[in-house]
Amino acid sequence: MRYFYFSLSIPRAEYLRYYQGAAARVVVRAQDGCTLSLPAINLRRFVSNAGVHGYFRAGIDENNRLVSLERQGV
Repeated sequence: MRYFYFSLSIPRAEYLRYYQGAAARVVVRAQDGCTLSLPAINLRRFVSNAGVHGYFRAGIDENNRLVSLERQGV
């Protein structure tokens, strides 16, 4: 499994588009420069009143599927 680290800052109003299904994926640039396209539904557990903010670690398997997503330093 490969791990990718990235920062994310999505204000609440913007994340509502993802939450309501208007956008299905969130595209982020990992710390190593790789671009990841993550299913927005996987971020729901990290939503607060301010939106989604933090430094995350995504675990990707050999088939390029998301296996784990964790917020770091909380």
